[in-house]
This record gives sequence, structure tokens and C-alpha cells, in this order.
Amino acid sequence: MGAKPTSRSYQTQHSPVATPMLLVRAPPSPAPLSAAANFPADLERPLRLRGLSSSRAGVTTATATAKPAASSLGGQKRKQVTSVANPLVKHCVKLRLSAAYRRSCRRLLLVGLAPILEVCSFELEAIDYLLLLDGVEAPEALREFSGDILYVSAAVMKKVSGMQSVDSTEAVAVMHMPNHFRDLGSHQDGDALDGLFSYPKRILVLDGIQDPGNLGTLIRSACAFKWDGVFLLPACCDPFNEKAIRAARGASLQLPIVSGTWHDLHALVTKYRMKMMAGHPESSSDASKETYSLSNELADSLLNESLCLVLGSEGNGLSAETLQACELVNIPMEGTFESLNVSVAGGIFLFMLQPKGQIDRTSTP
Repeated sequence: MGAKPTSRSYQTQHSPVATPMLLVRAPPSPAPLSAAANFPADLERPLRLRGLSSSRAGVTTATATAKPAASSLGGQKRKQVTSVANPLVKHCVKLRLSAAYRRSCRRLLLVGLAPILEVCSFELEAIDYLLLLDGVEAPEALREFSGDILYVSAAVMKKVSGMQSVDSTEAVAVMHMPNHFRDLGSHQDGDALDGLFSYPKRILVLDGIQDPGNLGTLIRSACAFKWDGVFLLPACCDPFNEKAIRAARGASLQLPIVSGTWHDLHALVTKYRMKMMAGHPESSSDASKETYSLSNELADSLLNESLCLVLGSEGNGLSAETLQACELVNIPMEGTFESLNVSVAGGIFLFMLQPKGQIDRTSTP
């Protein structure tokens, strides 16, 4: 470790996104409702967070006067939305575009069948509304869904999903934001983290990760290797951004995620007496600080310690606060490249430093 410092960190590249599954075309639907008929009368209720007022949720109630036609899903009534001016459509668009709006009403949008089915496998009851393209049939995996299913026109689906074509986007879901997501900026007391962590052994800290594909992939890897949670420092992108959700493959809905400042992180580290280490390319190491090389021996020496691992942003690397607070560790590389994509490097760190009792690092897959 005595290499000269630079500002480079593990560099970015987008992760490929899985092609969403297509739904099976159903028989022709009944005649669509008029633009004035937004919702059936029995759906006259606001979209609001359980236990919170509709003003906090910031969602508009949409009603309609037309009688819905029968649906083939478990005796439910078939409800249709044909106008892009419908209040629910406007709500969905804001959920897709605005992180602040998502956090204010504690709702998020899932675009595409693949992420919806991933959520249904472990949290079906968290879905409020399912929007299906008119003329398609809900898949077998959603037969147990007891919430509202709305059939929408192609124009509405394009507006809600932000896609130019509906060929591969025939489903959208509105769901509750997970209870284990905490935005410490909205809390004024010191008890915001109570009950979220129970003596955590491993926390992944992301320092200004701005690419949603990289952030989602890192959350997915942290969940795969049984880390206890993810802490997002300022300048990170929103974990419920559409691209981040796709890359996380449902992990962001299962793993505790905290958004806060360095002050909040220091409080967490102090409370649980955690050691802080930061991943840093060998070629960018600070010559004034000792830098460790990632190895089985290093990982074994940390098995009985609680650890926070910090990964820096793709463009600017680790922040000054991170460099000052953390011990540095690099991934030794024999090749000609000086650094790795942050999600690739993060996967290596997360695997090697995973909690005691997980996969044997010396075994051959």
C-alpha cells in the first residue's frame, strides 16, 4: 500500500436489465368508460398510508359513476381507467418521477411484470393497486391478489410507465414503501433507528453512489450475502428509483435501508461499536494511511467485529469524511486495470467480508 492518491474510485457502468415477461392476451374487454368515469363507485376511497391522514399521503381520491363490468379475477369487479387526466394516473406519474413525493406518501411504483412478480413472492399484501393493460389477463401468480385491479388504456399505460411502447410493459403496481426504510431527514428525534437493527454485524454504507443500476446491484448483493442493512449518505440516488428497483430485484424491499447524514452514521457506529473500513483502489490509496489488501486472513480477523464498509461514488471516489474516518482496504489485482466497477468491487467486498457462518470463502462453487 504506499501508492499515490488519486480521486478515482471504482468506476461505473450500467448493469443489464432483465427483459420483462409478457402477459397472456385475454378475450376482448367490455366497452371502455368515458373520461369522466374514472373509478367505480365502490372504489371511492383515498390512496393513503395505513394509519395516516390523506393529507400526509398527498394522494387524491378518484371516483366514477359508471357501473363496472364483471371480471374473471376471483369475482372482482372489472374497473377501467381510460383518461390520462385521471387523478390516479397523475399520482402514479409523480411516484415515478419524484423521490420526494414517494417519501412523502410512502408509496412507490413498480413498472413491468418481472419486478411485480418478484415482490408478489414475498410481499403480495404490500401492493395497493395493480394496473393492467386493457385486453390482457392477470398471470396465475397474481390470482391471490385481493387488492384493486384496474384495466387501463394504452395511452394511460404509456403515461404511467414513461415508455413509448406498451409491448413489454403491460403491468404497473402501486405499493407501500417498506417499513424498514428510514429517511432520517424526516425525523427530529434520536429514536428513528430503534427496532430497525438488532446489534448489526455488517452494514454497507454508500457514499454518493449516483447510478441507480449500481446502487440497486449493491443492495441486491448485500441482501444475498446476509448483510444487515444499507446506509445511504447524501448525494446517493433514491433506492426506489425505477432503475434501482429493477437492479435490486426485490432486495430493496427486504433489506433495511437508511438515508441519513454523516452525523447519523456516526451515531449508529457509536451505538453499536462498529469498525469502519472503506474500499479504495490500490492505485488511489492515500500514502499517509496504511492500506490493507483484501484477503482471507483479513476477513477472518474481522469475523468477530461489527463492521461498516463504505464504498465511494463512481466519479469522485470517497469523500473527505470517509477518508478521515475509515481504514482503507483494496482488492489486489494482477491485471492491467487500476479499478473495477463499483458494483463489481462491492460484490467482492460483500462476499469476502460477509457475516460469520455464511458461505465458506475457500470452497469451490
